[in-house]
Amino acid sequence: MRSPRAETFTRVIDAVFACNGGFLAAGDALTEPVGLTAAQWQVLGFLEDGPATAADVARRRGLRRQSVQETVNRLLRNGMLDRLPNPADARAPLLSLTRRAKDAMWELGRAQVEWAEGLAAEVSQEDLETTLRTLRRLRELAAQPRLL
Repeated sequence: MRSPRAETFTRVIDAVFACNGGFLAAGDALTEPVGLTAAQWQVLGFLEDGPATAADVARRRGLRRQSVQETVNRLLRNGMLDRLPNPADARAPLLSLTRRAKDAMWELGRAQVEWAEGLAAEVSQEDLETTLRTLRRLRELAAQPRLL
């Protein structure tokens, strides 16, 4: 029998999964006008800070490397990314945004702000900050090796 805390935690996980699905659907709707998907947007968004490898993107976004690599390959084919030499590892090229990707990200940024403002207006600032702190802490804990 689960403790009340474990039961609540299980409901939190279910809610996070449901939110993730909703956010991905919203992301697909936001990105569709510029010919991208939410998954592609995640990769491009990470690379806005500068060139990185596909493995770097996967690790920092908490995604499977193979999924990120498939997304990267589509973005390369669509002219959204360039490969650059990686002085640290010749086998893992650095990925950088093309002008086309930067233009798409600028347009998406405007649409995302409008969308986020609308949703955020329905939740208190205090609740948003508590949720952010809690999710960050849960991610830290989930990343730690645990006995199953």
